[in-house]
Amino acid sequence: MSEQNKLSGVEKIKAASKGLRGTLKESLENQLTGALYEDDQSLIKFHGMYQQDDRDRREERSSKKLEWLYSFMIRLRLPGGFLTPEQWIGLHHIAGEHSTGTIKITTRQTVQLHGILKSHIKPTIKSFNTLHLDSIAACGDVNRNVTCSAHPGESPIHQQVFEFADKVSTMALPKTRAYYEIWLDEEQIADKKEDDPLYQDRYLPRKFKVGIAIPPNNDVDVLTNDVGLIAVIENNQLVGFNIAAGGGLSSTHGNPSTYARLATVLGFVETASVLKAVYEVMTIQRDNGNRSDRKLARLKYTIDRMTVEGLKTELEKRCGFKLQPIKPYKFESRKDHYGWKQNHEDKWYYTVFVENGRVLDDKQIALKTALYEIAQTGKCNFRFTGNQNVILADIAEADKPAIEELLKKFAIDQHTDNAGVLRKNAMACVAFNTCPLALAEAQRYLPTLIDKIEPLLKKHSIDKEEIILRMTGCPNGCGRSSAAEIGLIGTAYGHYNLHIGGDRLGERLNTKFAENINEEQILHTLDELFAVYVTERNAGENFGDFSNRKWIIK
Repeated sequence: MSEQNKLSGVEKIKAASKGLRGTLKESLENQLTGALYEDDQSLIKFHGMYQQDDRDRREERSSKKLEWLYSFMIRLRLPGGFLTPEQWIGLHHIAGEHSTGTIKITTRQTVQLHGILKSHIKPTIKSFNTLHLDSIAACGDVNRNVTCSAHPGESPIHQQVFEFADKVSTMALPKTRAYYEIWLDEEQIADKKEDDPLYQDRYLPRKFKVGIAIPPNNDVDVLTNDVGLIAVIENNQLVGFNIAAGGGLSSTHGNPSTYARLATVLGFVETASVLKAVYEVMTIQRDNGNRSDRKLARLKYTIDRMTVEGLKTELEKRCGFKLQPIKPYKFESRKDHYGWKQNHEDKWYYTVFVENGRVLDDKQIALKTALYEIAQTGKCNFRFTGNQNVILADIAEADKPAIEELLKKFAIDQHTDNAGVLRKNAMACVAFNTCPLALAEAQRYLPTLIDKIEPLLKKHSIDKEEIILRMTGCPNGCGRSSAAEIGLIGTAYGHYNLHIGGDRLGERLNTKFAENINEEQILHTLDELFAVYVTERNAGENFGDFSNRKWIIK
């Protein structure tokens, strides 16, 4: 194809990187700048990091002819989102010593730290390594952190699915030893070139995401992934997965060639063959993805060129087996289970509400200190949800009172119970002040906006409804705003496109309804929409379905 004849700059950097090594060692040794060399800024993503700067201070520093205040974000690879109490304690200290101090729970069930100076990168990674944690392939044109249904109370087969997420993650790791050589001082074997059958020397054309759901709860937004696996349980046994491909929410304002897309369910694969199927979807994307235009490089565009049937035929050819017909499944919700819940093994779980995933101590609540003291008891593990919350997990009956006491001491139980349902279902990406792609605020602004939306819901007597609202500072999709009943996508500082009509289960995207509007216009528009909704809705009809029927389909 024509686009294959002209590689993008990033493709050339990857091919010449010597297994993702580049000149990262030299970049780190250069003390004249807080930044890395330009090509290394692309390569460091494969090591789980992004170079960023404090955008709140750009103008000030530029006026003083100072270099921008560069720092780095490091994201952990945590398939299924799990930490032991010892690892949480270590994370707490690492965040305090090397970053801004805030622990950020991401929308992909992992955590990231911001504000790490160049000189602190190696000490941070070495500290993580002592906790048996790493950031390998947490970013970059490879498989990202594998997500799965978070709560063990979802199903007796949850542990099998959780372990399967780790198997996918391990299978899809790059084979290069660059991470260990650069950050952990492993000695490089001279003239040794690692053989990587999956990624070769070019890796994937773009990032690749895998999510695993256990019906009836679609808490991972499984169809927003490049590959989605939907667990099929028969007679209380995991028999396999329905496999879906082609999800992805990123787009570009003003570029109609880019768009959000939900994955298409292709068929059923038995458990023993699922790893092979995921692997071969990745090889298809490796061999057929657009390496000329990164905006059109995700699997969704590859599928739309090949057609769904074309992809399925090629997948079956590479796998050496046919996909079976799709097994019946049904999603009934897409949310976290707040508060206490017990699983089939009589273990207890408490889901803590963490607004936009930010674990810190502020005027409202000392959440970071509370979780640290809870970890010090050693009586629970920590599981992260795809909705940016944390589950205090795997608690024995005898240990539950000790955890309850700390929840009360720090008013975590009140914080969780008193949050409104709109706030609990809301989500926002990082955006300002560190994301270089941000056009508008998201995580710093959404709590304030919800303060103003909640009275509108109360006015119309719908404040108890489980409406899903999400905000992103740009159309890149990190906060999954396109897959919400109400989506706000940043266009410029203080302005957003308002999208409505997504469904509550994650099986229909929303549609742009109002363009480039400010806060006053957002509130006025929502007030009008809510008024029509309560007057004209059908019995039991939720806001997303009503909006789609009333304004989008029409």
